[in-house]
Amino acid sequence: MARPTKHAPTIVIATGVVAGVGALAGLVTQEPLWALGGLLPATAYEVYRTEGESTRWASWLLLGVLLLEGALLVLGVDADLATFLGRDTQYVGGYDVPLGPITVVGPVVMAVTCLILIARTRGRFTRALAGIILVGSAAALYIIDPVVMGQWLGGALDRL
Repeated sequence: MARPTKHAPTIVIATGVVAGVGALAGLVTQEPLWALGGLLPATAYEVYRTEGESTRWASWLLLGVLLLEGALLVLGVDADLATFLGRDTQYVGGYDVPLGPITVVGPVVMAVTCLILIARTRGRFTRALAGIILVGSAAALYIIDPVVMGQWLGGALDRL
């Protein structure tokens, strides 16, 4: 059954504002936790709104990666996944995700998951939320490692 949409526009706008403030605070302070914290309301509402089996799993993955990324940043864990797995990229949902420091991979996985949600969901509010989370993930990635952000953006533009 479809989720009610009576307050959805207001909630989506409010979560977008919170995500924007978090991204801006993160960019100003160079602290990615602000950007990630700003994404929490949008991600939680995305989990609530998604209904299809694959989109529901994608939104739960988003929330899990967001929480794990925050925990890794708070704990100062920065293991190198490329060394651990013995390869430079991992194929996820039709996209090659570059591997490197684990704190860099989290926002990239979130961005890829958002692209999957945008492509697979029919609801305009869930698409808008995925777009908000995509932009916030890009801001967090830029704060963590601007070089990887440039590589990711360059690869995305090459695909287009």
